[in-house]
Amino acid sequence: MINARRSTMIGRLGIAFFALGLLALSGCATTAPPRNSQSICQVFDQYPSWYRDALAAQKRWGTPVNVLMAFVQRESDFRGKARPDRPHFLFIPLPRRSSAYGYAQAQDPVWKEYRRENSGWFKSRKNMNNSLDFLGWYTDRIHRELAISKWDPKNLYLAYHEGIGGYRSGQWKHDAHLLQTADVVDNLARAYGAQLRQCRQ
Repeated sequence: MINARRSTMIGRLGIAFFALGLLALSGCATTAPPRNSQSICQVFDQYPSWYRDALAAQKRWGTPVNVLMAFVQRESDFRGKARPDRPHFLFIPLPRRSSAYGYAQAQDPVWKEYRRENSGWFKSRKNMNNSLDFLGWYTDRIHRELAISKWDPKNLYLAYHEGIGGYRSGQWKHDAHLLQTADVVDNLARAYGAQLRQCRQ
């Protein structure tokens, strides 16, 4: 009887370790960026699951698919393991200036807050579905706290980049580079929106 229980426990442990191994291996795999990130139709044609993920985030949080995808393109160029460059002093690598990581370039503190509020301890920033849901969650917060429309990509991006407190401070109004970047995101989101109407047909 004891031997039977022991063998059962060993079997369950073996299955558990096997499952963990598969998870580890899947975590190592990376999805290549789309061949043409300027065409949302081609992006979704190459990765149909991304459309389902973006649509699910839109249905849950209300931020349009084209806006969510424009943010991802700008933040990471659709690279799941994107992070800021590491500066160097001579040949010595220095700490990165930001903890931003993944498709949405979410930083550690706000990502932890998102996971805590959404029961997502196993969510990953290098997972497109999780990243789009995070973007939906955060843009919904921006909308509620700053009254920025979810159909206003420019100001939504400024608040996303600066944080809610940073946007309120108004410092971004004097940052010409950031304002130019926000215009690029705005134009891309609107182009994605027009493209979506065509590729859906």
